[in-house]
Amino acid sequence: MHNAYMNLSTITQTLNEIAPLNLAEEWDNVGLLINPLKPRNVKKVLLTIDLTEAVADEAIAGKTDLIVAYHPILFRPANRLNAENAYDRTVMKLIQKNMAVYSPHTALDAVIGGVNDWLADGVGDGEVSVLQPIPGSDAGQGRLVELRKAVKVKTLAGRIKQHLGLKSLRIAAPAEGASISTIALCAGAGTDAFKGIQADCYLTGEMSHHNVLTATLGGSHVILCEHTNTERGYLPSFAKILRKALGAGVEIVISSKDADPIQMG
Repeated sequence: MHNAYMNLSTITQTLNEIAPLNLAEEWDNVGLLINPLKPRNVKKVLLTIDLTEAVADEAIAGKTDLIVAYHPILFRPANRLNAENAYDRTVMKLIQKNMAVYSPHTALDAVIGGVNDWLADGVGDGEVSVLQPIPGSDAGQGRLVELRKAVKVKTLAGRIKQHLGLKSLRIAAPAEGASISTIALCAGAGTDAFKGIQADCYLTGEMSHHNVLTATLGGSHVILCEHTNTERGYLPSFAKILRKALGAGVEIVISSKDADPIQMG
């Protein structure tokens, strides 16, 4: 690119090539969620997991043209917008500043080389397959890793902490804590992706108490990292992919305000 920007439709087309929106789950709300009133050329893109008010303010201050937010905003239909409500206010600010917002969410989870493959890279050397394949595609939700060498849960937890940059995880162990050779994993809240899948360990961001109990009673370990901690570490990889696809004319920045809302006390 000789000119120092790209038009929005070219960028959304490229984003769709990287993570095809037809791979997203039916319930999801993906794609261009705010297509601004004034057509804009894109010089600067901000990547974030959650589009909070702090991230919106950061984007506005940094003269961002497009926010690529992994989690969709406007996920539930809005029948009124009230400036006293932080969520509504965020949407209103973005519209007022003519900013575009795009979300790839579960399409980016499912695609080969996406969030779940990045998460699978952290558990050790092994064969990786898709848990819930999408018909007619090599992609799908969740991954199963069959480790070449079985490990104890402490070793596996150490690898995951290092990969995700975390000091601590939540671990549920079965009564007989045997070694682990198969790991079913899914970024975010992965319970649906685990349906009908037997594994020595389930790795995800969050899981309900009863699902954790069911897994441990069935002889499996559960490792929970908090929802967005299983996703945020993918952003540098995503930034690299985008820089390569969009060229030097478009600046790709990772949000410094985006963080998991749950902090260890």
